[in-house]
Amino acid sequence: MKRLRIGLPPLDQLSADSPVTFAWVERGVVVSEGQERLAQLGKQRQAVDCFLHPRDSLLTGLELPPLPAAKTQAAVACVAQALILGPVEQMQVAHGPRESDGRVQVAWVPKDGLQRLSQVLAQAQLKLRGVYPAPYALPVGTSVLEDGYLLTRDTLQQGTVHPLGQPALDVQWVDAAQRWSGATPAWGLQGRLSPPSTVGWGRALACLGVAAAIWTIGLNLYAARQADEGQQIKAMLSQQVRQAFPELPVVLNPLQQARQQLAARQSGAAGEPGQRFSSLLQLAGSQLPFMVGSVESLSFEQGRLHLALLADSRSPAVEGEWQAALAQAGFSAVRDEHGWTLGPAETASVQEASDE
Repeated sequence: MKRLRIGLPPLDQLSADSPVTFAWVERGVVVSEGQERLAQLGKQRQAVDCFLHPRDSLLTGLELPPLPAAKTQAAVACVAQALILGPVEQMQVAHGPRESDGRVQVAWVPKDGLQRLSQVLAQAQLKLRGVYPAPYALPVGTSVLEDGYLLTRDTLQQGTVHPLGQPALDVQWVDAAQRWSGATPAWGLQGRLSPPSTVGWGRALACLGVAAAIWTIGLNLYAARQADEGQQIKAMLSQQVRQAFPELPVVLNPLQQARQQLAARQSGAAGEPGQRFSSLLQLAGSQLPFMVGSVESLSFEQGRLHLALLADSRSPAVEGEWQAALAQAGFSAVRDEHGWTLGPAETASVQEASDE
């Protein structure tokens, strides 16, 4: 049976009169393709697979340990909160199954954009079958350039979207005739999205009450597991930061250190300050191991590393073998009400004297 596939423009520009790329696919082979307005395609009254514009295709891959389905969903939700710019409740988040290498594909799109898509398809008399990021129209193991983006289909469940300018070596470019012939993954962004309906207010309010009760129960269960799952996610993020930035001697605050490393790479920062930062960070990880997992934020200025600790963190007295080891390396650590300051022994001594 033939299936209709549509390549969408950016969702904020979508209307029933929008020209779209379409393809008819039968048994994995494109039998016809072209461009047409959505309203014109609606005369076919077909169920459609919609593929987002690359600009709306927000994807990432996570490495997760084997977890039950409910905990996998919770882990993905925790990570999404750190990755999404804006309120996470305004986003439709979906993820694929965990593959043999431990990777889980995650995608998200604004809910208002999906609602706009549902309304436009209803106007065009088209029924939505599924919504997928742009790379999932491709056959596995192929790539294509589209509107300033490099789209790559890595596996049945995984794909990537890169702005042009990033290396695009060792890729197999897809034949134009098979651009839309890829098998759809076992997951999609359509979720529970449905066309606009005419359900009365009484039934809608009843459904809202049931949904609120379910949400409250789920929130309580989620809160009970949040601490343990948060630690798992933090450990996972630390591992990913180590893999992405192997030059870091130790990871104390993964998100902040990743941002600092990205900013340094973009600005081309290098030289003695960067070496001093790495040295101090390595000393903090090796000589002050009680700080690992307790650092709320860190900053580096004027040759000194400032480590702000969480409110409930614990630390030993200043005197100890670790302080002697720091002094032997030519450094010292000063404790204040906010945390610790590491720097050259002379600098740290001056700082301590000024505090007195």
